[in-house]
Amino acid sequence: MALHLVKAGYDLAVYTRTEQRAKDVLDAGASWAASPGAAAEGADAAFAIVGYPADVEEVFLGSGGIVASAPSGALLVDMTTSEPSLAARIAGAAAERGQQSLDAPVSGGDVGAREGKLAIMVGGEQAAFDRARPLFDLMGENIKLMGAAGAGQHTKMSNQILIASTMIGVVESLLYGYRAGLDRDAIIDVIGKGAAATWSINNLGPRIVKGDFAPGFFIKHFVKDMGIALAECRAMNLALPGLALAHQFYVSAMASGLQDDGTQGLYKVLAKMNDQPL
Repeated sequence: MALHLVKAGYDLAVYTRTEQRAKDVLDAGASWAASPGAAAEGADAAFAIVGYPADVEEVFLGSGGIVASAPSGALLVDMTTSEPSLAARIAGAAAERGQQSLDAPVSGGDVGAREGKLAIMVGGEQAAFDRARPLFDLMGENIKLMGAAGAGQHTKMSNQILIASTMIGVVESLLYGYRAGLDRDAIIDVIGKGAAATWSINNLGPRIVKGDFAPGFFIKHFVKDMGIALAECRAMNLALPGLALAHQFYVSAMASGLQDDGTQGLYKVLAKMNDQPL
């Protein structure tokens, strides 16, 4: 995502926990910053995408974090999938320093990020969204302001709820076809163009067939996302039994040591359960 900005000519200072992870962006012309706060110093806009809500809080609201370090007038954008209430707190803290803030989680996986075709779900004020739009356009192609601070995160929860159960359908579908003696690539080619077509079957299905379980999106992060969604459901007195069941399946994958696999690693859980090879 940062690489798209560098290639468009923007002057970037970047920070990651492991500098080597930013090598391609640094090689393209970005400069290295020693901390998130250092990256935000003097910046017109500061973007972050990290793992968990605790990471978001540290990066934005911690001592020497982005809110404390970015100048008045800066635009702050959190693209992590995180808690709606935390997005509202960041917006409040930013406003006190004369900054603008957006929560803008994304969907589309590693493929969407590389190709600049992410869906970007945004919460915040219209003026901040309008200011960020040229930058978002470099990273995604389905971009929408959903409402006030936190609305982007609520939209991402809707996205994750749908994907959580859909991914279970993908792995069950392919395992069924395998047990029936069908070619799984042929299954994907046919049903991936019909009423069952989804991003998951067309993009992650082929990885399952190849035995590629490397993460485009970690199972452990999906468990985090579903946990946030379930907490929001409790707060709204909303019962979503399908989400609760899907959550338990993903938790069982983590219990099997698959937390660092991509979500297509759920196939391993079912294959083992049914004594089938991968």
